[in-house]
Amino acid sequence: MSLLVVGLSHRSAPVSVLERAALAPEGRGKLLQDVVSAEPATESAVLSTCNRIELYADVDKFHAGVAELSTLLARHSGVGLEELTPYLYVHYEDRAVHHLLSVACGLDSMVVGEGQILGQIKDALAVAQEQHTAGRLLNDLFQQALRVGKRAHSETGIDKAGQSLVTFGLEQLAAVPDVAAWARGKRALVIGAGSMSSLAATTLVRNGVGELAVANRTVARAERLVRTLAEQYGTSLTEPGGPGAATGLTARAVAMEAVEAELARAEIVISCTGASGLVLSGERIAASLAGRDDRMWLLDLAMPRDIDAAAHRIDGARLVDIESLAEASADAPMAADVDTVRGIVAEEVAAFGAAQRAAHITPTVVALRTMAADVVSSEIARLDGRLPDLDDKQRAEITQTVRRVVDKLLHAPTVRVKQLASEPGGAGYADALRELFDLDPQTVAAVSRADTRADQHDAARERA
Repeated sequence: MSLLVVGLSHRSAPVSVLERAALAPEGRGKLLQDVVSAEPATESAVLSTCNRIELYADVDKFHAGVAELSTLLARHSGVGLEELTPYLYVHYEDRAVHHLLSVACGLDSMVVGEGQILGQIKDALAVAQEQHTAGRLLNDLFQQALRVGKRAHSETGIDKAGQSLVTFGLEQLAAVPDVAAWARGKRALVIGAGSMSSLAATTLVRNGVGELAVANRTVARAERLVRTLAEQYGTSLTEPGGPGAATGLTARAVAMEAVEAELARAEIVISCTGASGLVLSGERIAASLAGRDDRMWLLDLAMPRDIDAAAHRIDGARLVDIESLAEASADAPMAADVDTVRGIVAEEVAAFGAAQRAAHITPTVVALRTMAADVVSSEIARLDGRLPDLDDKQRAEITQTVRRVVDKLLHAPTVRVKQLASEPGGAGYADALRELFDLDPQTVAAVSRADTRADQHDAARERA
């Protein structure tokens, strides 16, 4: 079996295609189940964010795997296969590992170095585990990606090469060097209460907005976000010179039905929901600006988009969306730490490959030692029949001696075969070992299944 990735991102597809191909959260589980039901795949995971949709699978046939994963992506995204295919990329084996580790480090993000992707990778793994579609390979891969991403951020300044998508978006929206001075005292509306919206609300508070409204379809989630902000920043924000240098901040949660009224007052609007259609039409934005002397700044971080692109043409409105962020990020300066992170990724890809190759032979080694133990037990039983007068001490000494001889004979070959198997091209050593010792393939497979079940149990216990 081999790792295969089929996907599209802001680097391969225009925003208009990404918008239409976006997967609803509730549909990801069905996609994963359909992947593992297909003949070429035994494991699956999907990484779906505002600017990428990627299917990861453990497949036994490359071409059949690419065809099946591409077809399933098209079917579940609602974009026809013929239209989707030109924008798809494919990574296989080590290149697939390299890709995910690069993504985890923020090297493939719209804003280089942003850290939010780690949370999205963690979520993708959690969904695959809940659906029982992540086996040993994908569990190991995604856990490794999370570790490598954290390592890149702790050992380098990669996060200084770029900022979070929210921070970058606000910089583009304000179009001035000092975002805090621009935001200070303004009235803000955040639509949505998910992870990106929560980050947006927190960033606005840190930058000193004077008033914040959070709208969400489930008002309780908006209320939780507002309470969290109040607990975390409420006291310090009223102190002169505190974070954001704001005074008298007021924050409230509102229902989506109240968005129109809030829009009439808001100066900064940030939207990031999972809605399948527009949340703010051009007509609503134009109506809310009618009779006002101030401007409205709109930041759309949703995919598909929440805010009508017609807002670009409305007097008094300035809109920054994913498409304009993609254009701006192409010109963003790269930090020197990016090269260091690329080196970390290359090192970790090699380490992951060696570990997987070594793990591949472990069931065969375990089966060999099990067979040897069975032989010892069988011979000791025969000895008991031939020498029934042996006392317990003599029998124990003979048994221990035979086991030591077998262990010493097997020690050097099994250690060496693990070393050889971890090297490139070492996959054939497991087959050679099975052939030389006539090991039962079913026994080897049973050891592999037991190891996988143990890994899944450990992962479930970690989540709990």
